[in-house]
Amino acid sequence: MSEFTTSLTEKHRAFIARQPVFFVATAAADARINLSPKGYDAFRVLEDNRVAYLDLGGSGNETHAHLLADGRITIMFCAFENPALILRIYGRGRPVLPQDSEWDGLASHFEMLPGTRQIFDITVDSVQTSCGWGVPVMEFERERETLKKAHRQSEPDKWLAKTAGRTRSIDGLPTTPTTRYFTDAQG
Repeated sequence: MSEFTTSLTEKHRAFIARQPVFFVATAAADARINLSPKGYDAFRVLEDNRVAYLDLGGSGNETHAHLLADGRITIMFCAFENPALILRIYGRGRPVLPQDSEWDGLASHFEMLPGTRQIFDITVDSVQTSCGWGVPVMEFERERETLKKAHRQSEPDKWLAKTAGRTRSIDGLPTTPTTRYFTDAQG
């Protein structure tokens, strides 16, 4: 049986803190639905009705494009251990880039990771929990270091030039590139 609340509870926060992976879904009119898995220590509950996550450069920037076009976002956490549970956060989000005035305040909640390109700031509309009995029981082994390693090995000027050229989603929706390169040594 699913249950809805209008904000995150302490129980929800504790559950989220234990999960090593989450999934993000967005959509925009006449565009593909985007669904992405996310790892690392990249998700924060800022308030009962506000969450954010750190986004690293990857294969595309669909979430950014969809949020500019439509704003709707769903985040899902699944318990792969016992007890089973699925938690979905429904809300409206927006990208915050390093060049934006809100960056410093929002970034203070995170440790910057190599390849950080933006933070998604999300206002929570509702939270749904459900049984999760169909989700397999699995054990977390470790995070993959490949993405962070690839960003760490990039030359800053080349990385920024590459991201500067990514101004459209796969469906042609506009995106805004970041203007800052992050390494392990900077925040």
